[in-house]
Amino acid sequence: MQVVLVLFALTLLPAPSFAASSGTAQRSFASPEEARQALVAAVQAKNHAELAAIFGPAQQELEPGDPVEQAAEFEDFAHEVGEAVALEPQGETKVIVKIGDEKWPFPIPLVKKGEHWFFDTVQGREEILTRRIGHNELLAINVCRSYLDAQREYYNMPEPDGDQIPKYAQHLISRPGRHNGLYWPTIPGEKPSPLGPLVAKAKEEGYFLPGKPGEGGRRPFHGYFFKILKKQGKSAPGGKFSYVINGNMVAGHALIAYPSRWGVSGVMTFIVNQRGRVYQKNLGPKTAELVKKIDAYNPDLSWKLVGQ
Repeated sequence: MQVVLVLFALTLLPAPSFAASSGTAQRSFASPEEARQALVAAVQAKNHAELAAIFGPAQQELEPGDPVEQAAEFEDFAHEVGEAVALEPQGETKVIVKIGDEKWPFPIPLVKKGEHWFFDTVQGREEILTRRIGHNELLAINVCRSYLDAQREYYNMPEPDGDQIPKYAQHLISRPGRHNGLYWPTIPGEKPSPLGPLVAKAKEEGYFLPGKPGEGGRRPFHGYFFKILKKQGKSAPGGKFSYVINGNMVAGHALIAYPSRWGVSGVMTFIVNQRGRVYQKNLGPKTAELVKKIDAYNPDLSWKLVGQ
């Protein structure tokens, strides 16, 4: 069980519970033990309305915008709660909740205000977001590197799209009946598409892959969106040019990865091209709006190499 999941899973409740709890006052308790019992009972019953009341309206700010991630983390957390939930006093007005057999410290403490105890979700927010964001950003970087491998494999495939021209894929998901993207469905015994292993893992985690591009709307993968860039700008090595020549992407390729909810599911935006160097930049609260305007790989000096 990854620590990052144990520590903040409980705050990731299904979206409907947020709407139901937006006007609900947060519950308080006569003692830490009463709070512990209420938490265990709500988790075991999967009573999301009760959990929303226990943690209060502040939890709404922590929703990562990724339903699959939310559901999986809640199930993992419920398993840990089923093992053990202990209390560790930190003075007279604060108690840390320890979860599971390994006694992982839950980041939302119990605090005393007046004669009552409550879960201080606001106090735990920073640690929750820090752990989730770090986890998602590492996964996004790994996806960027998997993308590079997939494009190399696609380029070296014999006639992936049937036109006898070695080229890079212009789409992540192939159009129906074609092999013009890095992923296409295969039958048992058939060689998987370049992104087949990554997609298979995503499906095992519960992610839904549209039958065709745009079907069912876009969905983030571990809090990040990804899109292929088909040209580069003047700040890239070699200067400004299109990767697409006569309709085929043969001069290069690039990918941009950005958080579905800046500051909640991730902070950094990542960019990479065929040279294999992953760069990162914090585009700020308007990340989604800014990325819509980015159509070229163009890391200027404001982008920093990952790992430096």
